[in-house]
Amino acid sequence: MTNRLTADDLSARLRTAFPGAQVEVEDEGHLHVGHEGARSGGHFRAHIVSDAFAGLSTVARHRLVYHSLREWLPGPIHALAIDARTPTGNTSPTLPNPILHKEQK
Repeated sequence: MTNRLTADDLSARLRTAFPGAQVEVEDEGHLHVGHEGARSGGHFRAHIVSDAFAGLSTVARHRLVYHSLREWLPGPIHALAIDARTPTGNTSPTLPNPILHKEQK
């Protein structure tokens, strides 16, 4: 029997932290077999859709997610990829693209 963290464990924690959110967590451990960090913790990808992210930057959204999983970081979670969106589908507030803005001048 293993005491490793599962995608279901992460999903449950994220649903508690973000009530009403749509949450999907993928275990990507099979992609990291042989990787040094794979021995110390799992590799996961989390997709979260929540009103809690409205008006927040990508960094602020990720901080909220990391905070909800803080007792597993570092430790049972070695790596976590996060896709945090609002129900309207945006990934973060719209900011001007400095490269495009420069070309238009």
